[in-house]
Amino acid sequence: MKFYIIIPAHNEEDSIAKTLDSLLNQSLVPKQVVVVNDNSSDLTQAIVEDYANKYNWITLVNSISSDKHLPGSKIINAFYKGYETLDEDYDVICKYDADLIFPKNYLEQIARHFNANDRLGMASGFCYINKADKWVLENLTGKDHIRGALKAYRKTCFLEIGKLKPAMGWDTADELLAKFYNWEFFTDESLKVKHLKPTGTNYNKGSKYLQGEAMYKLRNGFVLTFISALKMGFKKKSFRYFKDYIAGYIKALQHRPDYLVTEEQGTYIRKLRWKGILNKFY
Repeated sequence: MKFYIIIPAHNEEDSIAKTLDSLLNQSLVPKQVVVVNDNSSDLTQAIVEDYANKYNWITLVNSISSDKHLPGSKIINAFYKGYETLDEDYDVICKYDADLIFPKNYLEQIARHFNANDRLGMASGFCYINKADKWVLENLTGKDHIRGALKAYRKTCFLEIGKLKPAMGWDTADELLAKFYNWEFFTDESLKVKHLKPTGTNYNKGSKYLQGEAMYKLRNGFVLTFISALKMGFKKKSFRYFKDYIAGYIKALQHRPDYLVTEEQGTYIRKLRWKGILNKFY
């Protein structure tokens, strides 16, 4: 299978070489890798240029944007800067973070999963972070969720879901829309990817309300948002996180930003979420 990989990178001089080295060493080498240097002020550009000069399937795109490290729109806008430079001759399109180290068989194994199931729309391994010199699972979500750090999409699925939404919650919206269109996705526990910077490490204060806003944009409603906020606040052991989550939803309710999904898709999403909650009790 032909893999196109896009890597948004903002001030990743400490990790981008490790990520690219792990892709160079894959048993199935990607056809194209585009690194989008998103307004970096460190040596990210110079490091990637060195790789691009050595390998014709690695390219660099420079992008000027805000220097704030916000989840959602900044990352996806950078993704599209890279996507615009690519042709359509791919089977799988990937959005990967610039701080990942992939096992050597990663892409080969992902390709096997796609080849084995024509309705498989998305696939990934799992992120592991370093704690006390041990690599442990970065346990932020359920094991059936594909983390935003390492998304891989079958081309037809990627196009049918309308590609990626430039907003916080994009990496939930894609899975919900994939289900809406009857696509399947798979997470392979044998594929352990080292995540060098735990999720949220560099997020600034401006990002704290975006999770609640994302729930509004996905048409979840207040009750589902409250349950989600309670769950995440408990998981992070932070009442402030819970409070900011709810505040973000209420703020969105007042300002009415554009939804990420249609009314029909929103109805489907709410039913799906309630079904998941009820299944945990019965």
